[in-house]
Amino acid sequence: MAPRKKKTVDMSNSLADNAYISGAGTVMERQITETLETNYMPYAMSVIMSRAIPEIDGFKPSHRKLLYTMYLMGLLGSQRIKSANIVGRTMQLNPHGDAAIYETMVRLAEGYQALLHPYVDSKGNFGKAYSRDMAYAASRYTEAKLSPIANELFCDINKETVDFVDNYDSTMQEPTLFPVTFPSILVNANTGIAVGMASSICPFNLEEVCRTTIAYIKDNDCDITDTLLAPDFPIGGELIYDRAQMEEIYRTGRGSFKVRAVYNYDKDANCIDITEIPPTTTVEAIIEKVIELCKNKKIQDIKDIRDETGLSGLRITIDLKNRTVDPDKLMAKLFKSTPLMDSFSCNFNILIATTPKVMGIREILSEWTAYRVECVKRRVYFDLNKAKDKYHLLQGLAKILLDIDKAIKIVRETAEEKEVVPNLMIGFGIDEVQAEYVAEIKLRHLNREYILKRTSEMENLEKEIEKLEGILKSRQKVYNIIIAELENVIKKYGKPRCTRIVSGEEAVIDVPEEEIADYPVTVFITKDGYFKKITPLSLRMGGEHKLKEGDEIITTVETSNTAELLFFTDKHQVYKAKVNDFDDTKASSLGEFVASKLDFDEGENLCYTAVFTKYEGYMMFFFKNGRVSKVPMKAYETKTNRKKLINAYCDKYEFADAVHIPEDCEVMLKSSSGRMLLLHSGALQAKTTKDNGGVAVMTQKKGQQLVKVAIYDGSIAKPHRYRTRTLPALGSMPLAEDEGASQLSLI
Repeated sequence: MAPRKKKTVDMSNSLADNAYISGAGTVMERQITETLETNYMPYAMSVIMSRAIPEIDGFKPSHRKLLYTMYLMGLLGSQRIKSANIVGRTMQLNPHGDAAIYETMVRLAEGYQALLHPYVDSKGNFGKAYSRDMAYAASRYTEAKLSPIANELFCDINKETVDFVDNYDSTMQEPTLFPVTFPSILVNANTGIAVGMASSICPFNLEEVCRTTIAYIKDNDCDITDTLLAPDFPIGGELIYDRAQMEEIYRTGRGSFKVRAVYNYDKDANCIDITEIPPTTTVEAIIEKVIELCKNKKIQDIKDIRDETGLSGLRITIDLKNRTVDPDKLMAKLFKSTPLMDSFSCNFNILIATTPKVMGIREILSEWTAYRVECVKRRVYFDLNKAKDKYHLLQGLAKILLDIDKAIKIVRETAEEKEVVPNLMIGFGIDEVQAEYVAEIKLRHLNREYILKRTSEMENLEKEIEKLEGILKSRQKVYNIIIAELENVIKKYGKPRCTRIVSGEEAVIDVPEEEIADYPVTVFITKDGYFKKITPLSLRMGGEHKLKEGDEIITTVETSNTAELLFFTDKHQVYKAKVNDFDDTKASSLGEFVASKLDFDEGENLCYTAVFTKYEGYMMFFFKNGRVSKVPMKAYETKTNRKKLINAYCDKYEFADAVHIPEDCEVMLKSSSGRMLLLHSGALQAKTTKDNGGVAVMTQKKGQQLVKVAIYDGSIAKPHRYRTRTLPALGSMPLAEDEGASQLSLI
């Protein structure tokens, strides 16, 4: 593409008159791809690498900065201090505001109950993960310190086990990772949304994770599902277990499983107490959904529902209307219709060497083991160098033992202080480091006892050096160290599962369809969007229909109370309902306003209503330009209980009318010019794409449009006159004898 010319903007009325700014007023036009590469991609990469996706140690940068600051403050095993103090100190590493830092602390805190093994020991109100409205207290009121398990995060961090980098203003250093002694990436839940990708890692029981890691280190081909039973959530709940489903999640790192609430029935109070809920929802969301179901009369056995969460923990109480209500059947209905049973979606996306990667459990354990092996080797190498340095110094000290008097004589006879070290080097044949060490020995230590004690350490150091070198040469010895550390973690911090595993057969999750009374009704729908469902008896006894001024009935269908409804709107959407969803009424009432009942979008109006019993036949959409679209009814059938579908029909052309036909038949079309066309729907091919543009059927001249459509009822005297062999067609002007019939049939 040829380069565009620069455009200049008149800056005569701006500050440019007083101060010249280089390049001011120049607008550069360039390719959008170039802008994305230079402006957006760095931001996207920053979010992925430095904010939203956890690394193999189980932490995001914000978590790591906070915990390391608390470690530097000496909060490991000490008294708690004010959270505000911790937040302020964390700003040395984290350039974000205090609110963001404090929120990070809240999510890591024991009081928040979001983690199986919290890293922050908290005191005060830190809110709850299962409550949307229970806000945490300000940082000046709460206190915190590091939990005992945080010892495993910082184990040997000062022995060069991990790399350190400068903080954002290069005033101090921080670790790039933690040398954590167990796979914390799998123990505590971690979720994050980056740019173009996300991460959702469910938590597992600490002991199960460590046992699985040990089994994997011993045998890379071990069956992971034997030791890693299933995810474990701090809130508890019941996990609906499917081995094949779980194996797929373990293998690919993607998938989902269901978790449902735990409840018990109080017979004396005739109420249900819910004490554990899925991790993906909140108490408020559950209560709101139950209230909505009760208002819509979907559930009629509940008298009251309230949140009784207190110091004893979570509790949602449901009062039953009477003692004949079966609590298990009621809960089965609520599991199906509310977040009391919900799916947790897994996406094990982890940063490995600054590259996001979705991995299964086996691959995660492989990466963690490799990382931990490196940490242990670096620690052993650090200890080895320290031991060698000390051994080297003691070798020089041992030579002094041969003649202490000579050493004293050299020091006393040396005229200048700077010559002491060189003279000791010459006198005993030791190097500068050893001579410096000997020269710094206090006078009180120049006795045989002290020197013998120091030199006796050489034998132990030799054994230690030999042991450390052996570890570095043997990968199996490194593995043995890791296994021993994992066993120690299990012993110190292992605890029973919080989430109970329930097999698919044991969990009654298939709720029988609620029986809907099947009786005949007549459905009336008005032009303004009011819906009436009237029984034959009420219809016979009722008088004239009550309607709003200017309104009229446009649809009358005799059907059953079990029939289905599709409400098509002028926003090219369709709302699904059942006739049973509407109350029985009388002709003397206005009926129910469909837009309010089904929660239409603002400014959305009803265009057409299809009443049917099965998803069979076709929907035909007619547009004012004479085009017709034919869509199978199956296209509107969904496996889930979705109540609203977008792109229900074509939005490219102006809508004229719609018709539901159980099977192919003839349809009469009438234009504003007066011409009529008899179309057989079999001539059109059905397309499963709901918003397809259809085909041109009735040609419209300038200023004309399709105005009426109806299923042909056989009332026209000469129907062949209005049929055609080719499409599109103009249609024919009606004969005098057909005029009345056509008007009647097209109402």
